[in-house]
Amino acid sequence: MPGRWGVLNVDGSQMGCYVSAPADSGRFAGLLVAQHAPGVDSFLQTMCDRLAAEGFVALAPDLYHRDPGKADPPLERMARLRDANVVRDFTTAYEHLRTLPNVDVARLGITGFCMGGRVAYLMATHLRGLRAAVVFYGGNIMVPWGEGEAPFDRTTQIECPTLGLFGEEDTNPSPADVAKIDAELTRLGKPHEFHMYPNAGHAFMNWEQPPRYRQHAAEGAWPKCVAWFKRHLA
Repeated sequence: MPGRWGVLNVDGSQMGCYVSAPADSGRFAGLLVAQHAPGVDSFLQTMCDRLAAEGFVALAPDLYHRDPGKADPPLERMARLRDANVVRDFTTAYEHLRTLPNVDVARLGITGFCMGGRVAYLMATHLRGLRAAVVFYGGNIMVPWGEGEAPFDRTTQIECPTLGLFGEEDTNPSPADVAKIDAELTRLGKPHEFHMYPNAGHAFMNWEQPPRYRQHAAEGAWPKCVAWFKRHLA
C-alpha cells in the first residue's frame, strides 16, 4: 500500500516523516530509513514502499527540516547537516516508530542509502534497541559532521549485526574505506557481512540516476538487505 506523510516536532521544528506499512493487519518489524542527499524523494519513498511489501513498517524522517535552502543543490544541503541534529532527529523518529500500533518494538532495524548509509552506521552506535542495520554505500563514515566523533570512531558502540553493500568503483566510500571499516568491525568482534559489487559505483541502487544505476548490483543487493532484516528481526 502507498505510504503517508506525518509530522514530528523536534527542537521546535516540524520534521516530515514518510511512513509505509504492510496492507495486512498485525504487528511487524519496524525499520528506520535514512535519506540520501536529495532527501526523502520518490526514490526513497519507493524503497520504503518496497520494504513495506516485504512485511516491514518503514519510516523515513526528513533531515532537512531545519534547512531553509530548499532550492539549493542536494550536496550543499547535505553539507550543512550536523551529527548532533541527525542524532536528535533519528532518536525522535525511533521513539515515534515504537509508538505505532502495528510495530513490534522488539524487532527494530535501520537502513540508509548514500549519506543515509552513513546515518544508519552512526545511529547504530547510538540507538540501543536496534537489532539489525543495513548500510548501502555510506560515505564519510570516517568524518564527523560538526563537533564530536566520526561514526567510525564510535564503532565500539554498535550492538546490532551490520550488513554493508558497496560498489567496487565507488570513491566515497572507496574500497580502501570499506576495508578499513570491515577490519575495525572484525577487530571489535562485531557481527557483520560486507559485499562489494564489480562494475558498480556510488548510488548503484538508484534507477532515477541512470548514469549511476547498475541493475546487476541493485538486483544482487536488495535480496541480501531483505534477507538480513528477516533473519535478524524474525
